[in-house]
Amino acid sequence: MTSTLTVLGSCGAWPEPGRACSGFVLEHDGYRVVLDLGYGAAGRLFELLGASDGRGVDAVVISHRHPDHAVDLHALFRARWFGARGEAPLPVYAADGVREVVLALEDGRPDAVDTVFTWRRLPGAYDVGPLRLTSYGLPHWVPNAGVRLECDRFVLAYSGDTGPCDELTSLARGADLFVCEASDRQQRDDVPPAPETGLHLDARAATAAAVAAGARRLLLTHFWPGNDRELSRRRASQVYDGPIELADEGLVLTLP
Repeated sequence: MTSTLTVLGSCGAWPEPGRACSGFVLEHDGYRVVLDLGYGAAGRLFELLGASDGRGVDAVVISHRHPDHAVDLHALFRARWFGARGEAPLPVYAADGVREVVLALEDGRPDAVDTVFTWRRLPGAYDVGPLRLTSYGLPHWVPNAGVRLECDRFVLAYSGDTGPCDELTSLARGADLFVCEASDRQQRDDVPPAPETGLHLDARAATAAAVAAGARRLLLTHFWPGNDRELSRRRASQVYDGPIELADEGLVLTLP
């Protein structure tokens, strides 16, 4: 059976027209895991599922609480609350603060939110259907968990948002596919500098992490809106000689 990763959204911060923020779907052995649901990703997920009620998702992983990664988890909650309330609770593996985002958007109703979702804390290690999930705390402004999903056929690593760190190497070690942010915020002269450094990656830093980890293939994502994505690829290729993909809405990659 073919295993695939589908890109729902590729933007960081906010979505460009026609795009969405961070979101991915991993399908393996009949099991479907969603990785992040930022602005605009839920509608693309429902299109992939062929169901507006959110049926067909087996688990959700949310790297951190920033809205470009987490806000559309509330859309998935509403789809299942109003359209599939009789279904078993959906497991959500999430960093600290994600549940509180959904609660705040649903008027602080844990009776509803905790009926639709069951919560598992990240970082942590879990069996997720046919996959093994291992996660690492990575540096960001809020708690962020990089996630490694593996089975006997492949290893997929996903950074969420992060700055350079040793844990990133552990996360992506030997990965068949490393999905890594390359915000490249500094490409844009009109974008104010981040208030703190070392909490995001550019394309060169992302590929340096891939090289250090021995990752076999790299998928760059989380592009700042308006960026020249091909420029990010060219800069990445100066560091990494493996296959480099650019996340694009609707892109489907086969694993391994």
